[in-house]
This record gives sequence, C-alpha cells and structure tokens, in this order.
Amino acid sequence: MINRKLLAAAAFATFAVPASASVLVVGNSDARMCFEAADSPMMPAARDIRRCDDALRHESLTGYEVVATHVNRGILRLRRNSVEEAVADFDRAITLDPNQPEAYLNKGAALIRRQNPAEAVQLFTASLEHNTSRPAIAHYGRAVANEALGNVAAAYRDYRRASELDPEWAEPRTELRRFRVVAQ
Repeated sequence: MINRKLLAAAAFATFAVPASASVLVVGNSDARMCFEAADSPMMPAARDIRRCDDALRHESLTGYEVVATHVNRGILRLRRNSVEEAVADFDRAITLDPNQPEAYLNKGAALIRRQNPAEAVQLFTASLEHNTSRPAIAHYGRAVANEALGNVAAAYRDYRRASELDPEWAEPRTELRRFRVVAQ
C-alpha cells in the first residue's frame, strides 16, 4: 500500500507554476514586456520584474492593465520562488478585480508551493467558476491539492478532466496511471 502522505508530498513537488496563465496586455509598453515575460517558458530575469514595477509606477494603465500586470508580475515572482511576493500580487489583482480568473489560478499554484492545499482547492475552483483560460491547469492543480488532502476520488476526477481538456499534456495522463478504479 502506498503511503498517502508520501504520495501527496510527491505531488506537491511535481506541481510547477502554471504554464503561462498570464493576462494579455497589448501595445509596446513595460506592461506588455511584463506580459511577454510571464507568458514565456523561460526563467524570468530580475529586469523582467523591474519592467512590471515600472509599468505599475510610471505608465498610465487602464484598470484592466493594472490587474493584468499584478497577475503577470506574480507569475514572474513565483517562478523565481518569491512565493510571498507572488501571493501579494495575486491578492492585489483579486482585490482590484474579483472576477479575474488567472489571479485565482496562479494564487492556487502558489499555495500548493506553500503546502496549503485546502485553500488552493478553493482558488482553483474559483478560477474555473470565473472561466479561466487554462481550465486544464485549474483541474490539475485542484487534483494535486485534493490528493494532498486525501480526497482521492475528487483528485482522480480532476486529473481525468485535465486530461480530457488538454489531451496533449502528459502530466495528467501520468498521474492517472497511478489510480485503480474499483466498483463499489
């Protein structure tokens, strides 16, 4: 029998920052450069975060762009393991726009890193309720969090849904192979 706590720890270790759950900003501004860095699979540099800072301090941004820049800067901070600063950015985005799904999604990922699965489940659910552009990631994150909480059936359903939504993504299929479904 597999130890659930060990399995949950392994799931926490493998769950990375969502693959570009960034928020689009158009134009040729620092806010746009911040978005492009957050949307890139590359490890962000300190200058990428400074561009986000500069955009928030010096540019005349719309309300949408301010929220987007907080989400995008949060993604960059999370990728650089500045979890607390990332959470602060996601919280600011949620305060400014409680309907911004990517803020909930990315904060959920941050809370997985902080090993706070109960709140992460709520955040991934909120991102789905607000129509995240990355539902497969939200289901996958919620599956990881549910598994850490011992909610194995819910985790299985979310891994399966993530796999259905993004059949090319290998991680949900890999996780599903660990499960054995038995009739009750």
